[in-house]
Amino acid sequence: MHRVEYPNLEGLMQAHIQSRDRISALPQDIIEKILTLMPMRDALRTSILSKKWRYCWTGIPKLVFDDNLVKQSSNMEEEIEKYKLINAIFHVLLLHKGLVSELCICITDAEIVNEIDQIILNLSRSKNIKKFTFEISSIDEYYKLPFSFFSLQGLEHLSLKYCKIEVPSMFNGFSMLKSLIFEDGIITANMLQQLLTSCPLLEEFTLVSFSIWLKHLGAGSNSMPHTLPISLVHLRILDLGVCFLELSFVLCVISSSPNLEKIKVEICWDHDRRCVEQAFDNLPDIQDYLGLNLDHLKELEITSFHNYAPEMEFLKLIMAKSPLLKKARIELDDSVSVAEEVMMLRDLLHLPLPRASPAGKFIIERLKK
Repeated sequence: MHRVEYPNLEGLMQAHIQSRDRISALPQDIIEKILTLMPMRDALRTSILSKKWRYCWTGIPKLVFDDNLVKQSSNMEEEIEKYKLINAIFHVLLLHKGLVSELCICITDAEIVNEIDQIILNLSRSKNIKKFTFEISSIDEYYKLPFSFFSLQGLEHLSLKYCKIEVPSMFNGFSMLKSLIFEDGIITANMLQQLLTSCPLLEEFTLVSFSIWLKHLGAGSNSMPHTLPISLVHLRILDLGVCFLELSFVLCVISSSPNLEKIKVEICWDHDRRCVEQAFDNLPDIQDYLGLNLDHLKELEITSFHNYAPEMEFLKLIMAKSPLLKKARIELDDSVSVAEEVMMLRDLLHLPLPRASPAGKFIIERLKK
């Protein structure tokens, strides 16, 4: 009689369990890195995998609070949805035990500002947060950062969007900050000056929609000095999206940054002829900046170039003061005619720029739709 050999079922089951739990056998720091790469909501749900995974997320160094943190339903009332999000955030903060080095808050519900204030107050006691990305949108007004935010002394990378910034008088600066991004917010010229001079290690500075900030506060283009009180010697990359009414601010930052390697400027005239006329009357005299030195500048990019006289003077000044310039890219606005483009190119080619790099590459192109 033929004998049938059955597999060792117990051994197969044990092997299956061991294979299934192979991930759980990974070191704690590896598991936390895996969880860090997952959306926050999915990281929280890993607690159902095994007992070992139940509280692994409480030690992850990166926290992301956004609208996806809670499951949204089309039938859910807005008030209930709002408090589900807040409860989820406070739940994470209550149970989290590790050090938070990276924090991201990007939500669209601006009606929970009081709760957000409490969250920032709670986190401001930490000196370990190195990277902070904050964005809270509102149709009616910008979110005013609480003073507790300025206690985050360990910050190295900061990105703020839709914020109103008022620097407290006792602010000691962000002494470790290396990159700073401001997008679409409100700040006075004086406070911006105070903030920049309190970041001595700043390497990258990005500012978008700055024209809105100054006009909302009634500030004028003459509110900035020629240079900041201290030099931003570590600043290498400057990326500005500004109305040309703030040319004095642009020149002030450039004049205070002797080691710049890349300048990118997106010009905005607010599509208002009065803006252009006002700019011609109030723009600073380029001749006052002839002592400017850009001995390390290698790349210049200007977009939405309208070929107005102040723009041309600014372009000529930067090129003349940049002996190591390798690339200058000018993207023209649609309003510039072909004839104007030819005249502009001819003007620049015949311009005596004795200090400009002979190996430089100059590009003029049309705005891509």
